[in-house]
Amino acid sequence: MSSKPQALTSIGPMRAFAANSKKIAVELIEINENLLGFNQYITEYYKQLSETWGVAQKKVNQKAPKIPQDVEQIEATKRIWIDIFDNDFTELFDSKKFGENYGNLVSKELELTKHWNNITNVILQSVNLPSKEEVDEVYKEIHSLKKRVSKLELELKKEKRKNAK
Repeated sequence: MSSKPQALTSIGPMRAFAANSKKIAVELIEINENLLGFNQYITEYYKQLSETWGVAQKKVNQKAPKIPQDVEQIEATKRIWIDIFDNDFTELFDSKKFGENYGNLVSKELELTKHWNNITNVILQSVNLPSKEEVDEVYKEIHSLKKRVSKLELELKKEKRKNAK
């Protein structure tokens, strides 16, 4: 083995990794672009939630007694709080603006997950390991084989009981 650093990319898994590094770089660039959009949508999401909370709390403060004197007033304050928050947040969640923003937020999150999965697959491929999909396929096959074996064992037990009689 050579002591030169550039020689490392010509042996073993490093060679495959070096060949696939462009794919990883492209995925990272796309992740950064998606992160910008994700951050915008998540900021808007929490802004909408906090604004709705603030407005609802102001409404509660106007309707509820300042200092509840007894259990009935405390219960009345709880009911007021629940009704106002329920109405205001239902209105928020039903709004078109919230729905569009939340849909975009989830979409960006799924895109980020896709890019991370792509990077993971490239790295696994570089070191000659199976991808997540391939491992999932093997697990499904193992599961179906276990079911078949259990079924066959059950049938074998039934057959042995028949023959024993």
